[in-house]
Amino acid sequence: MRPFRHVVRQKRKDTFMLKRRPLAPMLLLPLLLAACSGSGEQQGPPSLPVTVSAPMVKDITEWDNFVGRFEAVNSVEVRPRASGYLTQAHFAEGQYVTKGQLLFTIDARPTQAVLDQARAQVARAEAALVNARTELARSENLAKSDAASQEEVEQRRAAYRAAQADLAATQASVRAAQLNVGFTRVTAPISGRVSQRLVDAGNAVAADQTVLTTIVSTNPIHFSFQGSEASLLNYERRGDKLMGAPVRIRLQGDDDYRHTGKIDFIDNALTSGSGTITVRAVVQNPGGKLMPGLFGQLQLAAAPAAPQIVVPETAIVTDAARRLVYVVGKDGVVQPRPVELGILVDGLRVIRSGLDAKEQVVINGLQRVRPGQKTEVQQGKFDDQGRVIDPKKPAAAPANAGASAPAAKPAAEAAPAKGAAQ
Repeated sequence: MRPFRHVVRQKRKDTFMLKRRPLAPMLLLPLLLAACSGSGEQQGPPSLPVTVSAPMVKDITEWDNFVGRFEAVNSVEVRPRASGYLTQAHFAEGQYVTKGQLLFTIDARPTQAVLDQARAQVARAEAALVNARTELARSENLAKSDAASQEEVEQRRAAYRAAQADLAATQASVRAAQLNVGFTRVTAPISGRVSQRLVDAGNAVAADQTVLTTIVSTNPIHFSFQGSEASLLNYERRGDKLMGAPVRIRLQGDDDYRHTGKIDFIDNALTSGSGTITVRAVVQNPGGKLMPGLFGQLQLAAAPAAPQIVVPETAIVTDAARRLVYVVGKDGVVQPRPVELGILVDGLRVIRSGLDAKEQVVINGLQRVRPGQKTEVQQGKFDDQGRVIDPKKPAAAPANAGASAPAAKPAAEAAPAKGAAQ
């Protein structure tokens, strides 16, 4: 019986040892994973450098933006100066007319009859004057021989003077009638573009009341806009002169500011309701393409071009309400620098304050920057459009050289991989 028990115990012991053996590898597995993870962190890829460059100093003309509309320098409502029936219109609607060009004619027969009557009265007055002159001469001769009294001579002289006055009055009536006849020809008071005909032929028109059409001048043309009180005060603090300041204007749909002019009028008071002041610029319009009523965006240069510190727009970082740039010191430590921004010119942002022209600004790799820590840097630069230029990028090379370079790079990168596999 003893041998049997020994065999049973030996089998139980062997079974227990078989159940315990798989536990050893399982206990060692976390240790192996931890060792592998630790070695992975130590052998990770090195951090990439950031590109830095000194700011660019460039002559910049700062432009302030305003929205306004074009207005005609001269705008006239054409009204007749004589009453009557309209007989004909002598222009094409919308065409350019010159000063003095005939636009309308009014029936001149009634005024011509008045003129003829006035001329007849002039003839009668001339005849009366000749008779009065003759009687005065006769009376003066008779008075010399005491055949006529002095009283009679004075009466003849008074009659002669009255005849002269009557002639002058009738002549004035003729001139007035001639004006009325001339007023039946309605001419353009200014040169410009004429509007549509508002009264057709056959209708009666009243002198100085009926509007026949309108004319607006085309060259030059005004551009009127509203400036804020804050802008006006800023110009005065800087000592800028608004009168005569250059402006440039862009129409809706245009890509550039192709229309130029200068300020020629500033109102003498601000509007009490909106707190704005009316400012006006004069713009040359030789082709007449700019029409009154067109809206446009105006840029005002209140000061001449001056050297300004500029950096690429992509180098600006927003931190809540602040605007920052990252500056790398001589010790390689990155520090955030609050700056005051100016205008944006072709991808370059003007820095009004907070940055020196000799400091090194991070212009590429902002996502790898850790403020307050050292970082690896490489020198770079940017062009006039704010585009960052990679200093390591080769210049334009022949086609053969460009084709062989990419083929060599993968081979060089494959060597470490092969060594690692070994």
